[in-house]
Amino acid sequence: MQVSRYDTIQPGEPALELHNVSRRFIKRRERSRSFQERFLRLLSRRNVEQEEFWPLDGVSLTLTRGECLGVIGPNGSGKSTLLKLVSGILPPTAGEMVVRGRVCSLLELGAGFHPDLTGRENVYLNGSIYGLSRAQMNERIDRIIDYAELGDFIDTPVRHYSSGMYVRLGFAVAIHTDPDLLLVDEVLAVGDTNFQHKCLTSIRQLQAAGVTMILVSHDLASIQSICSRAIWIRHGKVQSDGPPLDVTLDYLSQLSVDEDAARTQGGEITDMEKLERRRWGSGKIRITRVETLDADGNLVPSLNTGGPLTVRLHYQAPQRVEQPVFGIGLHNQSGVHVGGPNTRTGHFHISFVEGEGTLDYHMPSVPLIEGEYLLSVAVVNADDTETFDYHDRLYPVRVHAGRSSERYGLVQLAGEWRLASDAEPGLPIDPSLAAANGR
Repeated sequence: MQVSRYDTIQPGEPALELHNVSRRFIKRRERSRSFQERFLRLLSRRNVEQEEFWPLDGVSLTLTRGECLGVIGPNGSGKSTLLKLVSGILPPTAGEMVVRGRVCSLLELGAGFHPDLTGRENVYLNGSIYGLSRAQMNERIDRIIDYAELGDFIDTPVRHYSSGMYVRLGFAVAIHTDPDLLLVDEVLAVGDTNFQHKCLTSIRQLQAAGVTMILVSHDLASIQSICSRAIWIRHGKVQSDGPPLDVTLDYLSQLSVDEDAARTQGGEITDMEKLERRRWGSGKIRITRVETLDADGNLVPSLNTGGPLTVRLHYQAPQRVEQPVFGIGLHNQSGVHVGGPNTRTGHFHISFVEGEGTLDYHMPSVPLIEGEYLLSVAVVNADDTETFDYHDRLYPVRVHAGRSSERYGLVQLAGEWRLASDAEPGLPIDPSLAAANGR
C-alpha cells in the first residue's frame, strides 16, 4: 500500500490516480448471549470466526484536472468507500493512490460539524480542517452565510438544524474553500428544489474553473447532465467506465438481468420497484402515458409481423421547454437494441412544448419477427446533455408471426428467392455440390 498526497497540482498532472486499489474490512461473527459469556470468551482468548469483506477490489482509474466523474451502483457496491479513501478518512489495504490538490468533501450529513457549536463557529472549524487560516475564512464568511441562506439560524447550535440546513451549510463551506478536488456523496438530494438548482449552477461554475469532481448519486439524470464521465461499481469492481449515458445503460441492463434472476429464484419485484430502477430524469418534461395502437387507433398489446404500429407518447411540461427531442427504443428479450429512432434523426423539429400534449411515431410495416420485445421511451434536450424523462424497457410488446414464415434473427427481410438468370434450372448453385453429384 502506498498513498501520496500533494497540496498543489501542477498543469498537466492528474488530480487523482488509483492503481489496483483495494480496501478490506473484517466481519467478526461473535454472538455472545450475555456480558458474562463475552467476558469469559475474552479471558479464554478463543479465536473468533472472521470473514473478510472487500468493498473495493482492484480499482484503477486516472482523473484529469477539471474532469467530473459520476459513480453509480447499488447500495453496498463500494461507492462511498471510494470517496472515503480519496478524502483520507480510510487508508487503502492494497494498491497505490496519488491525490493532488486541496480536497473538500460532502460525504455525510453533519460530517465535520460539532453539534454544540453554532453554524458560524462550524464554518470556521471546517475552514481549519480544509487548511485555511482564520484570516482567509474572515474573507469568505459573509459569502458563505449568504449562500447557505440560513438567516438567524447561522448563530444557532447545529444540533437544531434539519438535514436540509446541514447540506446548505456544508456545501456553502466546501465550494468557498477553493477546492481542487470536490467529493459529493448523494447529499444534494436532501436539499429543496431551489437549492439543488443553485448547487448545480455552482458545480458548473467550478467545472469551468477547472475544479475536479467526483459525484456519487443514485440520480442517473444528474450523473448524465453534470458529469463528463461515469463509472459503475459492482461488488467492489469497476464494471463500466466511459460516457455517462453508456455507463448508465450498462448499469440498467444488469439490473434487468438481476430482476430475471430474482424471478427464476422465486423472488418478486413490484411494479413500483421496477419503475424506480428503470426511470430517471430531471422532470422538466414527463412522459405520463405510453400507448401502442393499431391502424384504426385501437389500443393493442400485440401485433403481427409486417403489420402497422403507432407508439403514442403522452407528455406534460409544467413550463415551456425549447426544442425537446423525443425518442423510442426497441430491445428484444436478450437485451439486443433493435432500433432507436428519435425526432432529431427523423427531421421532425419541435420548437417548444408547454403543458400537456401527445406525439405519435408511426410504423406502417413492423419488420420484427415473432417474439417478445421491450419498448423504451425518452425525451431529452436539444444538445442531449440533459435527460428530462427516460423509461428504460418498461413496456412489453408481443409480435406474432401472422403470415410471416421467418423464424430466425430479429427482423423479416422480406426478400424472395430466385435462380440466377445464367443458372441451369435444377442444377445446384454450389460447385462443390455439383462435383459431389458427379456433374
